[in-house]
Amino acid sequence: MRKNFGAKEWLYPMPVLIVASYDKDGTPDAMNAAWGSISDEKEIGLCLSASHKTVKNILERKAFTVSVGTAELAKECDYVGLVSANNTPDKFTKAGFHAEKSEFVDAPLIRELPFALECNLISYDEKTSHLFGQIVNVSIDDSVLDSNGKVDVKKLNPISYDPVNQHYLKLGDFAGKAFSIGLELK
Repeated sequence: MRKNFGAKEWLYPMPVLIVASYDKDGTPDAMNAAWGSISDEKEIGLCLSASHKTVKNILERKAFTVSVGTAELAKECDYVGLVSANNTPDKFTKAGFHAEKSEFVDAPLIRELPFALECNLISYDEKTSHLFGQIVNVSIDDSVLDSNGKVDVKKLNPISYDPVNQHYLKLGDFAGKAFSIGLELK
């Protein structure tokens, strides 16, 4: 028997996305955002309130990066979601993150997070908080690639946000080959 909970912001898995930007003076900033996903072939959509310093930076610089949170850095990823750069301008450094300038967009890559999308701003709607970015490049550290040059999810060790229980969960166990396992039912 099912139980009804009404309208909630619950979905599994919810990614842990660390959005990074530079402010007008070139200081790096990062925030934790669970509400985001690929919205088109080369586009990412995020739901970010205009009050975030990161959003102000993105609107100023027209660029940002989106890194995947990892289990090894769950504490640091959580911290940049708990603290506002509006009040703690050095939160990026306090998290222990180090910025590397993207080759493709005017935004920082976070050296410690091995998987990042490098994006240019497409649009932002302050009323709905919907932000869209064009994915210009995907940057992946060699440390999380397999012998064929593809992402090894176990090495990446991404985390997901559980909105019901407010936990971070590890991802990575194999469940079946996509676009293949379902053929057994054809």
